[in-house]
Amino acid sequence: MAHPVPSAPKRTPLTVSMAHAQAQPGHHSLPTVEEVSSGGVVVDLGRPELPVAIIARYNRGGRLEWCLPKGHPEGRESNEEAAVREVEEETGIAGRVLAPLGSIDYWFTVTSYRVHKTVHHFLLEATGGELTIDNDPDHEAVDVAWVPIAELGKRLSFPNERRIAELARDVLPRHGD
Repeated sequence: MAHPVPSAPKRTPLTVSMAHAQAQPGHHSLPTVEEVSSGGVVVDLGRPELPVAIIARYNRGGRLEWCLPKGHPEGRESNEEAAVREVEEETGIAGRVLAPLGSIDYWFTVTSYRVHKTVHHFLLEATGGELTIDNDPDHEAVDVAWVPIAELGKRLSFPNERRIAELARDVLPRHGD
């Protein structure tokens, strides 16, 4: 069964005004960089509350954000392989992909360029490991926690990731047997 793919709003007052400004003669826009990441919702199906491993990190502004683990594919990794590796690196939990959950995309600006980022999410079943941030090679994660799937929407910082979590809840009953 196909699942809707949540995505960030494409047309906001900011993007409309930016498009208008870019259409003006003499306006020089920032270059755009395309980035791809993969990650997922890793669930311990052996526990009745169906806990999900999530990470905390500080954003560029110094604010703590709770989010789903994710990162860039390395070498010739598929999105699925990258999701499994990134989840394990950032949470300590090994997993196997059960189903794709869709992709989200968003924009942000750094000093000299804009980034258009697409993140592919997967539902993973936890197969082993121990909850830890000690194996995160980038040291982005500052904390990790198991959160019951029913409470996940209250803990995640980003609306797009909350929608991914809802998709995971919808898909899970088909993988419980």
